[in-house]
Amino acid sequence: MLNASELILNPDGSVYHLNLLPEHIAQDIIFVGDQDRVEKITQHFERIEFTIQKREFKTQTGYYKGKRLTVISTGIGPDNIDIVMNELDALVNIDLSSRTVKKNVTALNIVRIGTSGSLQADIPVNSFVMSHYALGLDNMLRSYLIDDFSEKAIESAFILHTDWDLRKGRPYVIKGSTLLEKRFESPTIHKGFTGTTGGFYGPQGRVLRLAIQDLNLNSKMDSFEFNGIKMTNLEMETSAIYGLGKLLGHECLSLNAIIANRATGTFSEDPYQTVDALIAYTLNKLTL
Repeated sequence: MLNASELILNPDGSVYHLNLLPEHIAQDIIFVGDQDRVEKITQHFERIEFTIQKREFKTQTGYYKGKRLTVISTGIGPDNIDIVMNELDALVNIDLSSRTVKKNVTALNIVRIGTSGSLQADIPVNSFVMSHYALGLDNMLRSYLIDDFSEKAIESAFILHTDWDLRKGRPYVIKGSTLLEKRFESPTIHKGFTGTTGGFYGPQGRVLRLAIQDLNLNSKMDSFEFNGIKMTNLEMETSAIYGLGKLLGHECLSLNAIIANRATGTFSEDPYQTVDALIAYTLNKLTL
């Protein structure tokens, strides 16, 4: 039995941050960062059966082409993903009334829809990137036992290539869901190697008033290659989703609408249209 301090529930029995009960979520779940993007997806639904919001976590469950889907805003960063992934898992794999772990694990299908900037010239603006691997630079996942799932050879090559300062923690690499990748792949989508950072400014090489530990890190990441694998884009959630998904037994895939290209210095003329196109792509793939 899990202590009340470990599995925290609200007075109505719902999980603490998401404010959800097991019946509120579908098996197929879409993650977005921005709470305002939830309704950009659910506006396509035939009907919505449930809506709730607590803090940055907004959830809507409904039906698209007859399929039950849930859309959740996670907010920004690996720390928020830690909350969302663990509480979603608790909804399907822990009996909340008895606070006991169920014997049989239920696997959720989780697809993230995000926006990102490309690091490579051959991945243009207005294209889509599906993260084949995710590189975690955030250190959050190191709180868990991930050695059975991490791609150690890629990690070591990245550390060597970038002269990574291990005082920031050892980067980790996690592969996305093969099952979902096969379901979502097409000639129009790029397979990527996505970097996840724990912050938007210094961790992504941006300098305002504060000096950063490695001014050349971005160019080192741009030039990294391992057996044909190159860094494609940089954001703040994917590696945490992949890592916790592997540990908890869920199928996870991250999709990004590329709205900027750092290599060419270009930005999408209509980023909202690109995001809308990725939403349509995701919904159609989920209902095949």
